[in-house]
Amino acid sequence: MWISKVSLSNFRNYENEIIELNKNLNIFFGENAQGKTNIIESIFLCSMGKSFRAKKDIEMIKLGKENSIIEIFYEKSDRCGKIKIDLSNKKNIFLNGIKLKKLSELLGNINVVIFTPDDINILKGGPQNRRRFLDIMISQLKPNYMYNLNLYLKTIEQRNNYLRQIREENKSEELLDIWDEKLIEYAEKISQYRKEFIKKLQENIIKIHKEITDNKEELKIEFNTDCENKDNYRKILKERRKLDIIKGYTTKGIHRDDFSIFINGKNLSIYGSQGQHRTSILSLRMAELDIIYDEIGEYPILLLDDFMSELDEKRRNHLLEKIKNIQVIITCTDKIKLENKNILIYNVKDGKVKKEIENF
Repeated sequence: MWISKVSLSNFRNYENEIIELNKNLNIFFGENAQGKTNIIESIFLCSMGKSFRAKKDIEMIKLGKENSIIEIFYEKSDRCGKIKIDLSNKKNIFLNGIKLKKLSELLGNINVVIFTPDDINILKGGPQNRRRFLDIMISQLKPNYMYNLNLYLKTIEQRNNYLRQIREENKSEELLDIWDEKLIEYAEKISQYRKEFIKKLQENIIKIHKEITDNKEELKIEFNTDCENKDNYRKILKERRKLDIIKGYTTKGIHRDDFSIFINGKNLSIYGSQGQHRTSILSLRMAELDIIYDEIGEYPILLLDDFMSELDEKRRNHLLEKIKNIQVIITCTDKIKLENKNILIYNVKDGKVKKEIENF
């Protein structure tokens, strides 16, 4: 799987730019705020339908312009394709010229794994960061996952509204049973997807982390969920109904799911050093590469947004050794010297991309 061309029109600080890529290493270098990360963002957007940094689509449209068009041309082992996203007052997504009705129809066409300096917050930040990590990865492999997740979130919003109506308008509690059964149905499906992914993650990450740490550390992942099964979650909802009414929202469910990482039996979030957090993130991302390959028979595209500077020489070399047969798109402030014949280097300045030919 690889991207052959990226076309940007009124996207962020790009007016009209066409960028041709090769199958292996593609390095974009330049000073900060020149548009390097915007290239990574456009690829992620065409993979997931959403940005990894913008809260609203309008933020990605060039200032003073009414719409933005992003086109990605890609090749897989069995087909070629083109994804086009038109951003304006609404977002329209096209796959090979056909307008998509649902986001789930986009997911899985271009698989990506992304490294950013903010990745450290996956482990150091709150549970919502870890859930987002799971949502992004699982939805690429199982498009139906996002469909069920959206149904769950919509249902929980409706349940919360009714909880407040019970509290403020003395509505009947019995009608909560309707929302509970819907919630339980979607929660079980989502929880199963997450459990399966965590299991695959655990199977792959043990070996990877041991290699990175010279067999000094053993990494284990523990999944924490309120939905072990339908009966369990139904019981929890019943037990907490009075509390939910008082608070006006659903206090338990897969919207509270989390996972913990343990290094040699110790909780990383409590006892882990900065270096151990970075190594654990590296292990997580590298495990993602293997999981996607095992699932679809092809490696995903690897997006490294100013991440190489976050790694010491040993971790960097380990990563580079792992990604020999993968299309990699790297952004950095300075040129990185890599021993690879199949490499393209681009200088990015003021929303313009200039290809450079270098012999290291």
